[in-house]
Amino acid sequence: MGFTAILSHPPLSGGPATAMSGAMVDAEPRPYVAPVPSFWGTTSRVRVRTLILLRWLAIIGQTVAVLFVRYGLDVDFPIYWALAAVGVSVVINIALIATRRSQELAREWEAAAQLAYDAVQLAVLLALTGGLQNPFVFLFVAPVAVSATVLRPAVTAMLAALTFACVGAISVWRLPLPWPDGASFVMPPLYQMGIAAAVLIGLGFTSVYAWRVAAEEERLNIALAAVQAVLSREQTLSALGGLAAAAAHELGTPLATIHLVAKEMARDIKPDDPRYEDLQLLVTQSERCRGILSQLSANRERGDIMLQRAPIKAMLAEVISPHEGLGTEIVIDAQGEGPLEVRRMPEIVHALGGIVENAVGFAKTRVDIEARWNAEQIEIAIRDDGPGFASDILNRLGEPYLTERDEEGIAGGLGLGFFISKTLLERTGAKLEVRNRRAPHRGAMVKAVWPRSAIEAPAL
Repeated sequence: MGFTAILSHPPLSGGPATAMSGAMVDAEPRPYVAPVPSFWGTTSRVRVRTLILLRWLAIIGQTVAVLFVRYGLDVDFPIYWALAAVGVSVVINIALIATRRSQELAREWEAAAQLAYDAVQLAVLLALTGGLQNPFVFLFVAPVAVSATVLRPAVTAMLAALTFACVGAISVWRLPLPWPDGASFVMPPLYQMGIAAAVLIGLGFTSVYAWRVAAEEERLNIALAAVQAVLSREQTLSALGGLAAAAAHELGTPLATIHLVAKEMARDIKPDDPRYEDLQLLVTQSERCRGILSQLSANRERGDIMLQRAPIKAMLAEVISPHEGLGTEIVIDAQGEGPLEVRRMPEIVHALGGIVENAVGFAKTRVDIEARWNAEQIEIAIRDDGPGFASDILNRLGEPYLTERDEEGIAGGLGLGFFISKTLLERTGAKLEVRNRRAPHRGAMVKAVWPRSAIEAPAL
């Protein structure tokens, strides 16, 4: 069983399959390669306001630290040069606020330039207060971590390289570390090298960690948006029946009036009158329309009942109906303690349908759907006799954009199918078990287990 994507990429205009004017080009299809976005025109994922706010926090912290060390601890160092470096940050923030773009997303080069300035400004402050001997040297991690969260890895790598250069510079060009009572404190060179190495390793680890977390969050957000789109589509389809019933109800009264008037007119006209046949046709067709509207209303009532509740075997039959007749035998086995009706939830129908579609796609000859229930819980297991899950991805099942490849190495889809099914089922209270079948059987198994109260239809 694999993960056939429920969603697919939209058609790409201008790609190899695009029809040219006058004729179709008979050529081998080439994989689409997305263009690398421009550094100067790409929008980042951070607002200008956020960068301004972070810098205000840095300004406040730097000012408090400088004043406390100079006047609180009575340590002598070039405070005016340090305050001048802080003042430059204040001027930059005021200038950014004056542009009235604080609510907009910063362009990538703008965000990179501001973070690069923050790193250089921190290097100036540290050079004035001891360089690598200053314990605040680890603040170099902050700009790189922010960059890894909101900018591309290539931009973050450039910012990390600049930070490495700053660390190297303040290890050479620096003033002595300020110390109370005029004493001097000099760390051994080997210890300073250890601090530099710790800062560099911290930069690398923190940036990679922040980038991975941000990338995973973005993928989850996109995948969850796909789940919401699926649910919205199901709700739209369910609402169509209500619209049909409303239309039938609203059209019923005027149609009854037309039918009544037509019958009265036909009764007063003799059969040999040339208008008689037209009036009879009008009566017949109005009766036909009334019958159609009655069927719509009746189907809606039956549909409401079906949407609210259904025997579990009937719901499973609805799940497999789109996949029957494709060359794979699908067998339903539903047994439990007494009769069981469940709430027909679109999430369950859609999710089980996606899992069955994957099972049919990978099965050799047969897919078994087994439903078991007792007084406490309900289980639905879907088994196929295909090759089963690949061992290298079995522990990663449920992650978005995880997909198996076919024999030619071509990805079968976006890898959202199983993620969507898993998310939908868990929203209904199910716990999923996914594994390969035990010998001598072959294939994969997906089992969903609910507390009986979670999906059982209430008694009538």
